[in-house]
Amino acid sequence: MTSETLRQRGPARPRLVERWHEAADRNLSPVQRSLLVTWASFGATFGTVRLITHGIRGGWLPWGNISAGGKHLHHYNLGIATLAGLGLIAVRGDRQAVGHPAVATAYGCGTALIADEFALLLDLQDVYWTRQGRVSVDVSLGILSILGTYLSAKPFWHEIIKVTHRHLARTAKQILPAAG
Repeated sequence: MTSETLRQRGPARPRLVERWHEAADRNLSPVQRSLLVTWASFGATFGTVRLITHGIRGGWLPWGNISAGGKHLHHYNLGIATLAGLGLIAVRGDRQAVGHPAVATAYGCGTALIADEFALLLDLQDVYWTRQGRVSVDVSLGILSILGTYLSAKPFWHEIIKVTHRHLARTAKQILPAAG
């Protein structure tokens, strides 16, 4: 079915992403939005960092570790710097920044950078690639990320499932009769 055929059938319906935005407006308080963005950025950063570190170690990424003055900088250093910057925003009491998606995103990212190297900070030894440094951290942080993202906005996710299901059902009804 072409887009021209769909346009001829009647007024355009909202796109799925627009419906998701409407569901967020109906179901999320400002605090829940911040928590959702924080947890989602935590999970995305954690996954991205794991991918990058494996790519550097495996040699399939074109760059290497970050160093300064001949010293390897672990990514927890970047996380600490990020959280220190956010602490400065909090201490200033900047009301416009409170609950801002950029602040929530930075907080989730900074926390993930630190949490990914938690075993190193706990043991004060670089156990990142050892079994003790990986298994428990990977499993627990993955679960926490998914759980946090879900629990911080539970009603929103339930509506997202309903909206997506209705959208897909309507789309299928439009496409399937035309295919036969």
